[in-house]
Amino acid sequence: MVVNHLPDFTQFDFTYQGVQRRVYRSGTGPAVVVMHEVPGITAEVARFARKVVGAGMTVFMPRLFGRVGMKTNPVERMVQLGRVCISNEFACLAENRASPITEWLRGLAKHAYDEIGGRGVGVVGMCVTGNFALTMALDPWVIAPVLGHPSFPLPVTRAKAAAVHATPQAMANARRRIDEEGLRFLGVRFHGDALFCRAARFATLRRELGDGFEGIELPAKSSKANTEPPHSVLTIGLIDREGEPTRAAVDRVLGFLRERLDPKHATSSSLT
Repeated sequence: MVVNHLPDFTQFDFTYQGVQRRVYRSGTGPAVVVMHEVPGITAEVARFARKVVGAGMTVFMPRLFGRVGMKTNPVERMVQLGRVCISNEFACLAENRASPITEWLRGLAKHAYDEIGGRGVGVVGMCVTGNFALTMALDPWVIAPVLGHPSFPLPVTRAKAAAVHATPQAMANARRRIDEEGLRFLGVRFHGDALFCRAARFATLRRELGDGFEGIELPAKSSKANTEPPHSVLTIGLIDREGEPTRAAVDRVLGFLRERLDPKHATSSSLT
């Protein structure tokens, strides 16, 4: 018997191209694939997923690595990041291509769309999965892509700090869909994130995607994790109180998903 560490989520095994992974599911309404950060589906990631459910959407949250349901800590994050960086499924230094695991995630997004239907699917990446939304938008059913503090490629050089971990074809497709379909991308990061998601990456996204990219950049001091460099807007950096910039950013992400996936129930939320 498999223990469910998130008892308010059901779970199922999804297989695509011969690879099977556990997926946690909850909610009703349009489908959103929530892709976790390191070190795994933490308590903080699950909290964000519950907010998506509470906003009237169905979450499909695959376990890509790590433990499930536990509170995050700095040591485990660094250990898991090291494991991810030597995994064949991730390409942590790739500038002009995506991690191989995005193929499996595209399969899951198609499964969610086939099951739920509606206008399309939302995808939310965080940290090491943050830029995956660019590649997943190759598929027409992905209509609400969110890039949460995207960290790949790791910014070990100036060029990698500005790169977006997607092929030129994926970026050309994103621009085409922006022009022809009105597709929009949403990204969030902290100012002062010098370790993983630097300002140069958002500058590239703005240059490449133009008006199709809405970039939210929050003051470093607005992060809850004030003893660490600011990074995870949607999870460990969230101060979940009315009036806090991180709470407003999460509310904007939820509003963006609803606007794109279910316009008749969307609210007019924005953050500048």
